[in-house]
Amino acid sequence: MDAISEPELSDVVVMAGAQVGKTEMLLNCIGYHIAHDPAPMLLVQPTAEMGGAFSKDRLAPMLRDTPQLKGKVKDPRSRDANNTTMHKVFSGGHISIVGSNSPAGLASRPIRIVLCDEVDRYPPSAGSEGDPIQLARKRSATFWNRKIVMVSTPTNKGASRIESAFEESDKRYFYVPCEDCGHHQRLVWSNVRWDEGKPETAHYMCDDCGSVWDDAKRHRAIRAGTWQATDDFAGVAGFHISGIYSVWTPLADAVRDFLSAKKLPETLRVWTNVYLAETWEDQGERVDDYAIAERAEEYSEKLDAGVVCITAGIDVQDSYLALEIVGWGRDEESWSIDWITLYGDPSTPHLWNDLDNRLQAIYETEDGRQLGIRAACIDSGGHYTQAVYNYVRPREGKRIFAIKGMAGETRPIVSKPTRNNIGKIKLFTVGVDNIKELIFSRLKVTIAGAGFCHFPTGRDDEYFKQLAASEKIVTKYHKGFPRREFVKTRARNEALDCRVYSYAALSILSLRLNDIADRIANAPAEPEKPKQPQVQNSPIFKPRPSGGFVNGWR
Repeated sequence: MDAISEPELSDVVVMAGAQVGKTEMLLNCIGYHIAHDPAPMLLVQPTAEMGGAFSKDRLAPMLRDTPQLKGKVKDPRSRDANNTTMHKVFSGGHISIVGSNSPAGLASRPIRIVLCDEVDRYPPSAGSEGDPIQLARKRSATFWNRKIVMVSTPTNKGASRIESAFEESDKRYFYVPCEDCGHHQRLVWSNVRWDEGKPETAHYMCDDCGSVWDDAKRHRAIRAGTWQATDDFAGVAGFHISGIYSVWTPLADAVRDFLSAKKLPETLRVWTNVYLAETWEDQGERVDDYAIAERAEEYSEKLDAGVVCITAGIDVQDSYLALEIVGWGRDEESWSIDWITLYGDPSTPHLWNDLDNRLQAIYETEDGRQLGIRAACIDSGGHYTQAVYNYVRPREGKRIFAIKGMAGETRPIVSKPTRNNIGKIKLFTVGVDNIKELIFSRLKVTIAGAGFCHFPTGRDDEYFKQLAASEKIVTKYHKGFPRREFVKTRARNEALDCRVYSYAALSILSLRLNDIADRIANAPAEPEKPKQPQVQNSPIFKPRPSGGFVNGWR
C-alpha cells in the first residue's frame, strides 16, 4: 500500500498466497483515492460475475461502513445512474468494475488507476482484442502519475502472468527476525516441522539457530518483519508472500491441508499455488504408454470392492463408437472396466441400439454389490451432432448427457448446462485441457490408492497408445504471452477422449466418493436369509414368467 502511494512507482506486482490481505489491499487503495486523491479507477476481475460479487460483498460494505467514505458515493437506492453495481461516481473521479473477458469494458474511457485482481485467471485474450492487461494498461497512457497494480496467486510455471510480472520487478520478500538469535529470514515450508501423523504438533524452526516457534512466536516475528528487495529496481515494485505469513491460518491447519492435498497431483498443485504462492512445474508434459501398459494387472471376474460408482465416455467416429466404462472409488482411484468399439453407421438407429445395450449392463463387485452405469457423456462436437442429440433427448432422465469439449486452461471442468442448441437438449461444455492435465498427472501415479489408474491385462497396445496420444506444449499468443495447450501426437486418440468424457460424467454427478465408500465399509452385514421350505407348484397356478401374463393376471 505504501508502494502504491509512491509517485515514482508506476507498477506494483503482488504474488501472494491465500488469507494474507490481497483483497483488503485493493479495497484500501480504492478507499484512499475516493477520500484523498480522486481519480478515474478501473478494477478488472477475471469475469463480470466475479466483479459483481466483489462490488456487492466487499466494496459496498466498505463505502457504507467507513466514516471517511460516507456520502462520497451516492446511495444506490436513489436509482442514480452514478451508482450502479459495476460503476460508481464520486467527486473528482469514478470506479468501474469490469470482467477481463469484456473487450468493451477494457477499451473505453481514460483511467489513471488500474487494479488487476487474480490476473492468472484472465483469459489469453479479451474476445479478439488481445491481452486484457495490455488493453487496460493502454487506458492509463495519458496520465503521468498512472498506477497499474497486479495481484494474484500464481498458477503454472512458464504460463503465469503474475510470475512473469514479478520476475521483471525488484523482487521484494518479507524477512522476519528470530527472537532467539536475531537472524532475519524468509519463512519457507521446508522449515515447517511436525511429528509424523500429528499435524497439531506443527511448528516453525529457525533457519539459523534451530529454535522452535509456535504460532504466537511466529506472529511476533511477522510483526517485526521488513520487506527487502533482492533485485535492482527498474520502476516495478514486486512483492511475494506466502500463506505461512498469514496470522489467520495456524500452522497445524496448513499441515492438515498439505497432508490432504498431497494425495493427488492436482490438489497438491492447487495447494502449492494458493498457500505457498509458488508456480507449479509439471513433471514432464507427456506420459509413457509403454510404462502404463506395464502396470496392467489381472482382474477377477467381479469388480474390485473399491469401486463405488461407474461412468462411461463415448466418442463418435464416422464408422464406429468408442466406449470406455470406468469404475471410481475413494479419492478418485479408477478402474478401466471395459474398452469397446461398436462398429456401424452413427446416422442409423442400429448402432445406437447396440450402445443402449452396453449402457444397461449390470456389474457385480467382489463384496456382492450390483452396480449399473450411473452416468455417461457422449461427444456431440463431430459430424453426427444431430444423431447424438436424437439419442440423448429421450434419455436425459437416465443421466446420458451430450457434451461439447472446449480447449483452454481457464475453462471449468464442466460448465452449467444450456439448452441453447438445435436439439433443445441439456448440453454440457467440458474443459478438455484441464481434464487431460488431471488424467496425465494421475497416469504418473505409481502406487495404488488416491488417483491411481488400474488397467486390466490383455488390453491391446493400441488402447495405451491412444491414451497417451497428446502432449502439452507452450506456444506464443498475443504479444508473446505464453499459452499452454494440448496437441495430438498421433492420428487416433479416442481412448484419451473417452477417459475425459467419463471423468466429465463423474463431475456432473458431483458425488462424494469418499462418503459413499465409508457408508459401504460401515454398512452392517446382511443376516443370512432362512431357507424357504420347498413347496410343489399347484397344477392350477404356475409361476408367472417375469414380465408376462398367467391366466389373465399380470
